[in-house]
Amino acid sequence: MKNMSSIATLFFVIIVGLGFALAFAISSDLSSPASSAIIAVFSVIGIIVAWATKVANQWSRAVVLRLGKFQSLRGPGIFFIIPIIDYIPYWIDIRVISTSFKAEKTLTKDTVPVDVDAVLFWKVVDPKKAALDVADYYSAISWASQTALRDVIGKTMLADMLEGRDKISALLQTIIDERTEPWGINVISVEVKDVLIPQGLEAAMSMQAQAERERQARVILGDSERQIAEMFNEASKSYADNPTAFHLRAMNMLYEGLKTNSTIVIVPSTAVETMGLGGVNGTVALTNAIQKNK
Repeated sequence: MKNMSSIATLFFVIIVGLGFALAFAISSDLSSPASSAIIAVFSVIGIIVAWATKVANQWSRAVVLRLGKFQSLRGPGIFFIIPIIDYIPYWIDIRVISTSFKAEKTLTKDTVPVDVDAVLFWKVVDPKKAALDVADYYSAISWASQTALRDVIGKTMLADMLEGRDKISALLQTIIDERTEPWGINVISVEVKDVLIPQGLEAAMSMQAQAERERQARVILGDSERQIAEMFNEASKSYADNPTAFHLRAMNMLYEGLKTNSTIVIVPSTAVETMGLGGVNGTVALTNAIQKNK
């Protein structure tokens, strides 16, 4: 983390300028021993003040150690330290940080190798713990996330992983947050981006899904055929007691067929006789009459 040095430079220039002004006021000859001593003293003071002046951004916290021991957290804004005695080893960013992590070729509970990509959103809530209790909290949270992801994958079935990403994300958030809480880090959310399975298994699952859809389509078709058969059964009962209605229905069927198709083939059979159209010859005559009317 880079601290802003413009304020420190300004303080140095002001102090050195005051030294030159004081030396010139005492003696117009700046090369005299007295003037040189004054300029040297003010230059040393300017260096010390510039070294002691620090500026932390709004999102940064400075961890100050004094003689190797924790002294305080400083920032945001301008603050001062004691040169040589005080030291700033860490500038902690307290903004929300995103970290990508993944698990490759990890076996699920049903022994299927998968590749899982996820994103972790987290922030430092206790800069003191993040600086003093863990050597590198960036690497630590990355490794903790990867091991947690592998543990969750090993305890989850492939079907549950593909269908319940939200549950896996919530479980990962809970596990990672428990591991990183002693380091002063709060896990905001975990998002599972993608779950990749072997191509052979993907093709097999696609075939299984297609077969399932075909099975459902056949079930629906069979149920429709059953309903149609029931309706035809009800209709046959109505026509059985009313030959005139049956005859009119047969004529209507013939008329509707001729409207959509100018050619119709009638095969001699008992069905024609049953419909009451007067046999094959009568049916042909009726057809010719309809064609002339069209």
